[in-house]
Parts: sequence; structure tokens; C-alpha cells
Amino acid sequence: MSGQSAESLAAQARAAEDGAVDEALALVNEARAADGRGAGGTAGSGGGRSSRAGSGTGRGSVERSRRTEPASHTDPPDHPGDADPARHSAPSDHRTGSRHQAAPWSAARAVAGRAGRAAAARRGGAAERRVPLDRALGLTLAEPLAALSDLPSFDTSAMDGWVVAGPGPWDVRAAGILAGQDRPEPLSDGEAVQIATGARIPRDATAVIRSEHGRTDDKGRLFALRDVDHGQDIRPRGQECRSGDQLLPTGALVTPAVLGLAAAAGYDELLTVARPRAEVLILGDELLTEGLPREGLIRDALGPMLPPWLRALGAEVTSVRRLGDDPKALLKAVRASDADLIVTTGGTASGPVDHVHATLSRVDAGLLVDGVAVRPGHPMLLARTKEGQHLVGLPGNPLAAVSGLLTLAEPLLRMLAGRPEQEPYTVPLQGAVHGHPHDTRLVPVVVRGEDAVPLRYNGPAMLRGIAAADGLAVVPPGGAKAGREVEILDLPWSWNPAGDDGGDASAERCFT
Repeated sequence: MSGQSAESLAAQARAAEDGAVDEALALVNEARAADGRGAGGTAGSGGGRSSRAGSGTGRGSVERSRRTEPASHTDPPDHPGDADPARHSAPSDHRTGSRHQAAPWSAARAVAGRAGRAAAARRGGAAERRVPLDRALGLTLAEPLAALSDLPSFDTSAMDGWVVAGPGPWDVRAAGILAGQDRPEPLSDGEAVQIATGARIPRDATAVIRSEHGRTDDKGRLFALRDVDHGQDIRPRGQECRSGDQLLPTGALVTPAVLGLAAAAGYDELLTVARPRAEVLILGDELLTEGLPREGLIRDALGPMLPPWLRALGAEVTSVRRLGDDPKALLKAVRASDADLIVTTGGTASGPVDHVHATLSRVDAGLLVDGVAVRPGHPMLLARTKEGQHLVGLPGNPLAAVSGLLTLAEPLLRMLAGRPEQEPYTVPLQGAVHGHPHDTRLVPVVVRGEDAVPLRYNGPAMLRGIAAADGLAVVPPGGAKAGREVEILDLPWSWNPAGDDGGDASAERCFT
């Protein structure tokens, strides 16, 4: 970046962001034009193949092709009242005053991803941080991980036993070789010495004989109990890598195994992409933070749920603020925030205390997504509040808020955090799932073996299903019959200690 001023770089980033947003909005318009109803479709619902490298349940070990048969429109929606076609007229765009249709689900995710990519380009090198290994877990690499030394850096014993030179039997030296010992005395033909796993192999050694594969007599001679091959049970220098070899690419997620590899390869710290900062604004006068629901008041489920969920998506949550239904407090909070992402809960529809749209208008925000053709969660929105900052407005119902997180917040944060995009994969449904006539549905499922089992308790206000789920099935408009392949959105974690969903389905333990 030498030779360019900060002003020039900032101008390039602004141009990239504006171009990406324009491109994303054009994609939404194309998707709407392709479907006169403005219906949402599933990502990748056409032909082609997709696969997922998985573990645990083995659900990703088989490559599955997407089916291309049309979705059935014979099943009624789970909520008959949701079938009102007038709902596709989302609130008017405050910039143009025009009425518009909700964005198709796949297009909305694309808009969020491109907005995140543009914002990440604007952050550039400012988002890179060198951190010690013990603080790097969950971050992504901002540069390739290259070996700083040979691994192993010297010939080592792979087993406890004897290291020998030449043919046997061998005379055994009195003093053995332990791990951490530097430059042991070389061996002559016919000599052996006891050696520990990980200890350095002496010069001129032929092989290592495992403890259980040799015996010594009363004269201190070693005899092999089976054939001895040259080099057996010796890890030669550079067996895993040579100094300078690339071990992992830029963008790799730092897992516990990556930390171990980095340490073994000589690293004390890693250059990583800094976590994007997120601020959570909880709206609603009806919310309690403790105790039992009472007198029209309910417990706040999103305050405890959103911060760890956002952290699992790669964000650093800087604050969680409860603002009630105060439009002045909301406006002040949005104006004062210096976070990369503001997440609000509730207030995105057109009710008497829904203040998010008015607030966005007052800060001259640009609405990128204003309503999505998805159930639950269709009133969700995405806006660019100022240069380098976005706001995701989540619906107030808990499962609808989860839908908004995975539809809009996840693609945006993934780009800001430098995380790689997961390859889409499909799994056949074990049972039929009712669909909305026009909208995509996101339904909690557990993946058992080769099938996705739909869970009950999947209404917009319910968390019981998602609490037991491995992921969300992307169900196309009209629903899906048993056996149909549907895309699965993995949760940032996946486990089910209870083993069931109220008696409806069980799941194998699986971590993602």
C-alpha cells in the first residue's frame, strides 16, 4: 500500500462499497423480476451438485445432488393467516417513498454478504492484529501460516524402545536417551541404547525397536523379536513440513488444532483479522430481565441469546443496551455508536412503537434490505447507517430473530471477520414440512445419519425447537415432501444433550 495516501485509500474503499451495494441491489431487482410475486427461493435450488465435509454424524461424508422437481404447493401453511399476499408490500422506502416487495431470501443474503465484503475492503489493513496464540482462537488468519522451521526439526524416535545401529544382536549402552537431550553420542554398528518417544536420534542409527518387540539377555545384549526395517519408528527431520512451507492459507479459521500446529511450527503470535465490533440494542417496554413473566410483561430472551451468538459468528460484542420503546434513546444510541454492526431487536414492522424505520430515516441511512420473503422473520432489515457501519434490524420474536441473524447478520459478519464461506449442502427430509405459499421457510432440524428430522415448536416466538437443533432447513415456497433434499444452515455449534425435542426427534451428538 506504499505510495498511496490515506485519503486515496479511503476514496477507493468508498467507491468499492458503493459499487458492491449497487451490484447487490441490482441482484435483488433481478430476483424480483424473475418472480412476479416477489417470492423467496432457496439458495442454489436449481441443478448442480454440492457437498459438505462433515464429522460426527457422517452427514457430510456423502456428496448429494440437489433435486430439481418443483416444490409441492398442495400443503397448507403452518399459519393460515400468513398467506395474506398483501404482506409482500413492505414499508415504503424512506428515500423514495415508493412501495416495494420483500427481497427473496437468497438475494437478501447476497446483499448482506456483499455489503460485508465492501466494508471489509474499507477496513483493510486497519483490521489486522498480531495476537498471542492464547488470544487467537476463533479469529481468522490475515496471512498464510508458513512453517518457521522444519517439523520435526531433527530426527526423533516415534516410540519408546531401543535405537540401534547395524545388524543385531546389539550391545546395549548403560545410559539411555531422553526427550530434550541435545546431540546424543553417535552409535557404532552393533550398538543400541534405550530411547524415549520424542528423543533425538543419534548419528548413524539404523532403526528404533519398540519395547515390546525386543528383549535383552543377562549379558546386556538386545535381540529383535521380529524383522527390523531400516528407518522404522524414526520420524525424519522435515517429515511434516520444511521451513517456509505454507501450512494454512489466509482466511483459515484459528481452531485449537491450528493453535497447536502454529506452536509446533515456531509461532508465538499470529497475524489475524480483528473481530468486527457489534453493539446490541434491546427494544421493548414489555421485557423483564429476571423473575417470572407477570402482568403483561415477558422475559427478555434475546438479551441473553444474541451476544454469545454474535461472538460465535465472529463478532466482538462491545455492549448490550436495553432502551425500551423510547425513540429518542434509540436515535441517540444509533448516532453515538462506533460499532461496525448495530443489532436491534423488534421495532422493524409498522406498529405504534416500531421506531427503527423512523430512526434510520433521521440518520439518513441507506436501506439495503427492507423485509425478506422468509418465515419466520420477514420484517428484518439491513441498512448502511454511515460509512463503514451497518444496522441489522431483527424482529422481536425469538425464532424470527434467529432467522434474521442467519439471513443478514451472518453473511455480513463472515465477510468482516474474514471467515471462509461454507459450501452449501443438502440433506433429505425425514418428514414432510408445510410451506408458505410464497415465502421461504427456515425450520429447525436435527441431522440424524443421512436425514434431516424437522422439529416441532417452530413458531416465530418459540425457542424450544432451535434449542435442540443442529441447523435450519431452507424449505422452498409451497413446502417440501419427505425425502426431498433441502439446504441446511448450520448453527455455529450443534449439540443436543437431551437427545430429543419434546419427544419429537432425537439427534446424535455433533459439533460443527
